[in-house]
Amino acid sequence: MAGSRIEDVWGARTPYAAGVRWPERVDRFLTVDEDRVEHWVPSACVLCSNGCGMDVAVTGGRIVGVRGRAGDRINHGRLGPKGLYGWQANHAPDRLTDPLVRGSDGELRPTDWDTAMAAVAARSARVLADHGPHGLAFYTSGQLFAEEYYTQAVIARGGIGTPHLDGNTRLCTATAEWALIESFGCDGNPGSYRDVDLCDTLFLVGHNAAETQTVLWSRMLDRRRGPDAPRLVVADPRATPTAREADVHLALRPGTNVALLNALLHELIANGWPDEDFLASHTVGYDALRTVVADCPPERAAGICGVDAALIREAAGILGTGRRLVSTVLQGVYQSHQATAAAVQVNNIHLLRGMIGRPGCTVFQMNGQPTAENTRETGADGTLPAFMNWQNEAHVRRISEAWNLDVEKIPHHAPPTHAMDIFRRCEEGEVKFLWVTGTNPAVSLPDLHRIRAVYGQDRLFLVVSDAFRTETTELADVVLPAALWGEKTGCHTNADRTVHLSTQAVDPPGQARSDFAILLDYARRMDLRDRDGRPLPPWTEPEEAWRAFTALTAGRPCDQSALTYERLRDADGVQWPVTGAAPDGTERLYADHRFPTRAGVCEDYGHDLATGEQHGPAEYAAHDPGGRAFLKAAAYEPPEEPVDDDYPLHLTTGRRVHHWHTRTKTARVPELDAAAPEVWVELCPDDARARGIRDGDLVRVTSRRGEVVAPALLTGSRPGTVFVPFHYGYFDLPTPHRRTRAANELTRTAWDPVSKQPLFKSAAVRVDKAGPRAAPVAGSGT
Repeated sequence: MAGSRIEDVWGARTPYAAGVRWPERVDRFLTVDEDRVEHWVPSACVLCSNGCGMDVAVTGGRIVGVRGRAGDRINHGRLGPKGLYGWQANHAPDRLTDPLVRGSDGELRPTDWDTAMAAVAARSARVLADHGPHGLAFYTSGQLFAEEYYTQAVIARGGIGTPHLDGNTRLCTATAEWALIESFGCDGNPGSYRDVDLCDTLFLVGHNAAETQTVLWSRMLDRRRGPDAPRLVVADPRATPTAREADVHLALRPGTNVALLNALLHELIANGWPDEDFLASHTVGYDALRTVVADCPPERAAGICGVDAALIREAAGILGTGRRLVSTVLQGVYQSHQATAAAVQVNNIHLLRGMIGRPGCTVFQMNGQPTAENTRETGADGTLPAFMNWQNEAHVRRISEAWNLDVEKIPHHAPPTHAMDIFRRCEEGEVKFLWVTGTNPAVSLPDLHRIRAVYGQDRLFLVVSDAFRTETTELADVVLPAALWGEKTGCHTNADRTVHLSTQAVDPPGQARSDFAILLDYARRMDLRDRDGRPLPPWTEPEEAWRAFTALTAGRPCDQSALTYERLRDADGVQWPVTGAAPDGTERLYADHRFPTRAGVCEDYGHDLATGEQHGPAEYAAHDPGGRAFLKAAAYEPPEEPVDDDYPLHLTTGRRVHHWHTRTKTARVPELDAAAPEVWVELCPDDARARGIRDGDLVRVTSRRGEVVAPALLTGSRPGTVFVPFHYGYFDLPTPHRRTRAANELTRTAWDPVSKQPLFKSAAVRVDKAGPRAAPVAGSGT
């Protein structure tokens, strides 16, 4: 079983026709015979943003396997390779089971919780007294539960009063959030995965769904093998498994997404395919959009993107004549040049054709991480909880009342600080205390030599909560052992707004604690209190935190006020909004084509897509769109780091199917680690041939910031493009000549002006042969 699902990533096909329920196929992996399973615990997977329902098998107080839940609305029983095997990381022998504190000799040594937390609280209190709340910052994950994020938000934004709280979701889905806000006034994907069952056209932009959302891709493949297969257009520089399935593959140059999308919009308008009635009644900005894209016909885009004009027209014809269009967008847009501007143009395609709020018609600004949506809903990223607007005094007042704090206690005189600015403030000495929760920025952030220098400063007190020692824990002053999924209870929301409750199946090992318990311990030691002197946060159990959070969402676009633990226990995933009047949720937002753009409702007043300039409340109110969506135009601008004679190739980085993030968990899973144990460099055969490089040769990739040495993998990707998976760090170095294997040694400190998402896919590099032929590259052929 293990071997087959590692190699056959998507499993057996179950073809089906439009409008038919996706057939069930229950995937399972057990390390004991099924009759030895003592009980099954309902849960959902947290190893990508698909959010597949699953049951956890428990025997003798240990997790012994998983199976997909046949009735779950997301996966109908299927699990991807990471979902099937990833739970084994919970049993890894190198789990952190004791807190660690760095001694005077510079070594991290085990200690007890009281000693560790006393050190954390004492340093926090000292920084707060000497430097105020701006001296403290928190950098969280995309893999916790909503109750933990919300507790963190209350502590940081309310108890401490710092604006410096963001998540590593800034690296993967910040652009998704802001693209939705800029077009529709608020976060939240408007459609349902069931729209894949109904559509006749699929458009995947910078989204290698075959590897990043394997179960969603299985659903698309099953439609493609059915009797009325939807047509598929893919825009991606690389010949990914997704691109190889496409009817039209637009293999554009990295960094040219806006030019390509403007050409597609140009063709839609030129051929009379827009829904003029919809545009007149439900959008603003059409005239400006039409003017901008008029300057980008397919011939101009072809010169910029390196894609034949006829191919662009063919793709536009598919998008323009389809009756039910589903589009998805991910890191090929979000981490590239003009990120938010490009993502918004995909929204524009849907608005232009009136394909929003109807069955089979939606855009998915996808999430990368499993609980990324929860960081956004709870205010644990660069926004406020419940999609509140930081410039709207009534919104901030509502939060202050929910938390029983004076409104001035909640920082809202500037936008919440984004992650890259938090690290700049650490570098400059303004932030003296940083708490990193459940993530490994010493591998995942761009320009790593700079990040390691920032984290290694003596003047920065670094706390890290994690389940394993990582490259980041080795720079910490205090390390706190955290419970993993399966060892705690909480809710999480996937990319199509489906909420699952994961129930604790087993106890965490040793002294490890849930992040919820760790954060509450911190709040009590800091003696955080509301204006009546009561403990803040007031809750003691995750379910209490969930009730408090969902109460705050009442009346907001993400309303979950009627979504209780009891309701979730009895359901196979529920989409929000879930109000008292509509307990079963709403499958599609904007079915009435009324958008949350009114000045008193919107999550933000928006930005200039080119400069990132923030719009203010007075300006917005003067041009209140009154529930209409925005068509925001953007002209193409060349990348800031173009290729040249010294660095003639474009670097792009990303994920591969068998690993997650920096492999903190997946490297400890035998099946997944064996499938892809080592980094590699993917090259176009023509580029390799010109440099005397053969498949498997060691190559050195060099940028203006650093280098990576790894075996070459020659594929059919477009000329001039180099791909390096970003999962690999420094901990398990097999041989000296592979010491530089973290892709982010090469990437640069730059971010999108609107979403503030780092531009991992916009560096110029050169590639040289570095050594003789190595062993075959494992796990790289998917």
